[in-house]
Amino acid sequence: MPLPSPGTLAYSFTLPAGPAGPRVARAAVRVALRAHGLADVTDAVVQVVGELAACACRFTSGSEMYLSLRYRDGELRVVVHEGHARHSHPRLAGACDARRRAALRVLGCVVRACEGDWGFGEAREPGGGTRMWAVVPWRGARGYAGSGRV
Repeated sequence: MPLPSPGTLAYSFTLPAGPAGPRVARAAVRVALRAHGLADVTDAVVQVVGELAACACRFTSGSEMYLSLRYRDGELRVVVHEGHARHSHPRLAGACDARRRAALRVLGCVVRACEGDWGFGEAREPGGGTRMWAVVPWRGARGYAGSGRV
């Protein structure tokens, strides 16, 4: 088994979709980043994880959420799946998307400051729900630490 390094960062967690979920997600990601030599991106990535997890807890109808953290090609990729299915009525779907975008406003600021990308949409996995994601470039996340941007 290879030693932990940025290239071997690949974790998936199933977490409670309750008040403790975002705290547990942030703590687990903090430890994983440190173990893989990525402590210099902790501020940005932990903020991203916390925002995605909190949004998942707010919207999900289920009791769990799924978080994936990967490092590939100089980017940290965070994906959160939760159980809130897309509304079939277009007006309800639009209103729900607007509420989710508003809930992820801080996430958008952090990801933009790191020159990354983010979004959300219907999950294609069995069981449906919503998939939210953020791609945070290593170089941008390093520059974010202690910068006071947001």
